[in-house]
Order: sequence, then structure tokens, then C-alpha cells
Amino acid sequence: MTVVDQGEMGAEGCSFGNAGMVVPSHFVPLAAPGMVGMAVRMMFNSRSPFFIKPRFDLGLIGWGLRFRKAANAGHVARCSPVLRDMNMASRGLYEKLAEIPGNDFGLVREGLLMLCKTEKGLEEEGHAAERANGLGVQAKVLDRAGAAAIEPGMEMDVAGAVYFPMDCHLSPGRLMTMLVERLTEMGAEFCWKTQVKSWRKSGGKIEAAITESGEAIEADEYVLCGGSWSPAVVRELGVKLPMQPGKGYSLTLAKPRQLPKACAILTEARVAVTPMGQSLRFGGTMEMSGMNHTIRPNRVEGIARSIPAYYPKFSEEDFKSVEPWCGLRPCSPDGMPYIGRTRACSNLSIATGHAMMGISLAPITGELVAQILEGEKPGMEMGLMDPDRYARRLRS
Repeated sequence: MTVVDQGEMGAEGCSFGNAGMVVPSHFVPLAAPGMVGMAVRMMFNSRSPFFIKPRFDLGLIGWGLRFRKAANAGHVARCSPVLRDMNMASRGLYEKLAEIPGNDFGLVREGLLMLCKTEKGLEEEGHAAERANGLGVQAKVLDRAGAAAIEPGMEMDVAGAVYFPMDCHLSPGRLMTMLVERLTEMGAEFCWKTQVKSWRKSGGKIEAAITESGEAIEADEYVLCGGSWSPAVVRELGVKLPMQPGKGYSLTLAKPRQLPKACAILTEARVAVTPMGQSLRFGGTMEMSGMNHTIRPNRVEGIARSIPAYYPKFSEEDFKSVEPWCGLRPCSPDGMPYIGRTRACSNLSIATGHAMMGISLAPITGELVAQILEGEKPGMEMGLMDPDRYARRLRS
């Protein structure tokens, strides 16, 4: 097996700097009722949790039209059981992976707290908890005292919380390092700092991937896991993957004032909080401003300012010397990943478009792709993840 990656090992790509959450609680796709209105309200506030940089971009316009079409209750009802099953399957696969000697990637099974600053926020999350319990995802609404009982070592100023005991978290950097080590031991070859620029194709089958240096990488099967860069990599093959890069930011405190046991989300601020060993990571925002890694200070300030409102022991000053990280999440317009074979090439499989759930859905995605490559029937219904679902619609 040959892995081609345009980055370098330990380069702090999107797989390294994210919140590291494994979340059966996140069964609602990004394209959901109310999201269009929220995006419009927030798009001109560069500090808001959801920011779309106004610009004339045909790809963004096409993505937006598809997003609007998908953001309805029927779509959510169809997708929620699939996302639930995928997240639960991934959780089980992570547990099995962690049981293998030497595979310490910081898996912690302490659940997730959706911390609500206001009574209105708690009421809204309470409705989400009802839907979760209806789908078989355990959820419990807690008042202020109940939330404090889950995290006795944290001072919190909240109205209450919703607790999801099945959620868990891990250290994404440690996970990636472990995976590279294990794959190398199994004989995999890694081509770091290498980009696929073109393809050699015969009929409906790929014969070789051509790198920027002109090297031809020949194989029987190809799997595209290119994140936000995926559409450009396979465009010449006739594969249509509408995608927008959703930039997220994170700030990691090496020595936090307090350290929670469970991961959390500050619901009104839409900031994720994850303990990773003795450090504490805060991540958030969805910024759609194109393919770039430009760090906007006001976006970072928006995250830092929100934290003391929930955790009074922390202050904005705690983050002054912290170097912010950003990464590009690959967002499909309907909020579902692209997984499966594409009809454009008989030996090309797609595994991308996971948006904010890349870490959470990674194991089940790998298992499904492995089943496809082995000629087996995938372990779940794949229709909503069909990589060709936009091939005959509005051009991207």
C-alpha cells in the first residue's frame, strides 16, 4: 500500500489540530433547518461562529444552492439514523483499536457535556436530547448542580447542560502518529510532501496517478481521501464532488487553570472543549473563505472571549501567547460524506467530505471502504453517501 500526502508527517494538518471528539450525539447533518437563516445573520460578523466571506465564487454559489435545498426536516430525518449508526460503529472500532498493546492515543470515555449559558439554550438543547433519546442515543438534561456533579473540578457559570454519556474523545496528534507507525510496520510506504497532479487512464480504469515530479504510481485500486483538496484532484477524471473548505480554529493551553474530565461544547458560542492529557484544547468557528490557511485574529478573539463566560477561572489573557491553529474541513452541501466507488472510474473509491466529523467517522469509513475493495457488501446502507449523487445535477 502506498499513501500519498501533500503534507509532511507532524505538519499539524486538519487531522492533527481538531477537537478529537467521537460523537454519537452528532447525528444532525450540517444541512439542517435554520442553518441558512443563521448563516445569513452571521455572515457579515467576522467574529461569529459561522462566517461566510462575501465574494463572487461560482463554486460557493453552487454549493450554497445545494445546501439550501438539503436544509430541511425530511433530509435530517433520513440522515440522522445513518450518522448515528456510523458514529456508534466508529466508537466501537476505536475501543477495539485502543485494546491493542501499544495503541495509546488517549481514548477517554467520559461523555460530552453540552454546556448552556442561558435557559433558552438549555431548552433548545433539551429538545435535541429528546430527539437523541428517540434515536437510541442516551442523553440527560442537567441543571446547574447536575452539570457541576459531572465536572466537580471545574468552576462553571451555566444554566445547565445536556450530557451524552456515549460520546468520548482522544488526542488526534497521538492517533495519527500511532497510525503511521502501525502502517509502516505493516509495510505501507508513505510519500510525504507529494501531490497528485494528473492521471493515466485507459477506458474506465485508472492505470497510474502522476505526481508533480512526473512519477507514475501504479496500483490496482485507488482511494481518494484528500479532504478539502479532493474535488481538484479528481476533476480531470470527471468526478463531481461539490465541496467547500470550512475553516476551523483551535487554541491549546499546555497548562490550563482547570482541566475537565469530559469533553464539552459551549453551545451558544459553538466552541468545543477537549482535554488532551494535561493540556486543554478549545476549537470552533466555521469560516468559508476559500482554500487558504489565513488566520484571522478576530476569529481567534471570538473563541477566546467566549470561554470565560462559561469557565470564570479562565481569562482572555490566558490565550495571548498561544499560537492559533487552523484547518480546512471538507464540507459537502448536504452534510453527508462521500463514500463509495464512483462510476467515473471502476477502480477509484472516494472517502471524503466528513466536515466536522472526520475523526469521529474515520474508523467506520475505513471499514466500509475496505469492504468495498474486498468486493463485500458494505455493512450499512450507502445511498446517502453516494459520491456520484451530484454528478448529473447543477455543475459545481
